[in-house]
Amino acid sequence: MCYNELLVIACILSFFALLFVGVPVALTLAISGFFFGYLGFGTTLFALLPARIYGVTANYTLIAIPLFVFMGVMLEKSRMAAELMDVIGHLSGPLRGGMGLGIILVGMLMGATTGIVGATIVTLGMLTLPTLLRRGYDNRLATGAICASGTLGQLIPPSTVLILLADILGKSVGTLFAAALMPGLLLTAIYCAYMLLVGLIWPDKAPPIPLAERRALSGRQLLIKTIKVGLPPIGLVLAVMGSIIGGIAAPTEAASMGAIGSIVIAVLARRFNWATLVSTVETTARITAAMFFVLICSQVFALSFRGLGGERLVHDAFALVPGGTDGILIFMLLLIFILGFFIEWIEISYIVVPLFLPLLINAGVDLIWAAALIATVLQTSFLTPPFGWALFYLRGVAPPEVRTSDIYKGVVPFICLQLLALVLIFVFPQIATWLPDAIGW
Repeated sequence: MCYNELLVIACILSFFALLFVGVPVALTLAISGFFFGYLGFGTTLFALLPARIYGVTANYTLIAIPLFVFMGVMLEKSRMAAELMDVIGHLSGPLRGGMGLGIILVGMLMGATTGIVGATIVTLGMLTLPTLLRRGYDNRLATGAICASGTLGQLIPPSTVLILLADILGKSVGTLFAAALMPGLLLTAIYCAYMLLVGLIWPDKAPPIPLAERRALSGRQLLIKTIKVGLPPIGLVLAVMGSIIGGIAAPTEAASMGAIGSIVIAVLARRFNWATLVSTVETTARITAAMFFVLICSQVFALSFRGLGGERLVHDAFALVPGGTDGILIFMLLLIFILGFFIEWIEISYIVVPLFLPLLINAGVDLIWAAALIATVLQTSFLTPPFGWALFYLRGVAPPEVRTSDIYKGVVPFICLQLLALVLIFVFPQIATWLPDAIGW
């Protein structure tokens, strides 16, 4: 083994060592990359790095990220979750698990419009968890459903996960949006089926809305409220997503219209004012800056890793993995799943995916299908303890009677359901490739 290969291994080990002692991931990437890159090829690294960082940050497609974040934050300020939950709960009637279906569908819709896991889970947790508990829902079922549904926006477009994967894989954003749509709807359907099954087998865990409360609204009142509450966010999602998938607008153009549309919805909800706009802009700036800081630091690590011959080392190592192309894919997905216990999706995306990308290309793997698989398994990183961010977000707003152990145990069935969806997409690639093929992408 040559000197550079030893540096590559030391670079990877140092990354995990710094990570486990508590150094932030972005700084861990930069420190490991700078140190071992300098040992490998001296100051040449510093000459190459500015051009590489500029090339990444100047990517026109990435402008869509702050625009989508702005859209999500503004919609979160409009507080549509509470009204949507009320409407869906009444529409479900005497169905056991109906309020759980409401959680999942509202989480899907909020995720699709906001794309921000923290905002979705905090909103759902504050507005719906006390109601669910008051109506007799099991603590674990309620908390698990909120955490799981709050992460659906990372798979259902428009999603920042898909935008970054498109940049890494060299594919169009619209193509990945089309590829992830059916897997996202499949996972939503699996969640809904599970909720109904729990209501059927253990009715005490998921009781329906009381009859007296359902009768408080007439059929006409319920219809008007359904249109008033559901039409604006659904229309915005369809307009943004449809324009991108249909090739009518570029991702940045659609994101701009989405940002404007979110302001219109907030105005119609009578919750738009100067303070709301300032708060939304500040939150958008913080979230976007954090994402781009990780992106920039990951370039230091990636440049050093590739310059030291890391890609060749990875290729040689995974040539020993049994099972051929499927074996490499399964190993990659397993590695992403395990890393999801400890680090966030953006770091995983810029560490693991570029390492495996040459192998996938050489093996002739459909990168659209691979992207859907990666996005699906990345979603589990929000739920897997000990560092699943969805768990922390909900813990921060959950009532005192909800124990931390309830939240951790509540997400376990939903993690299993996510893995079930992953297996289905792996076995039936058409789930991800059908829509892009149908529209000619």
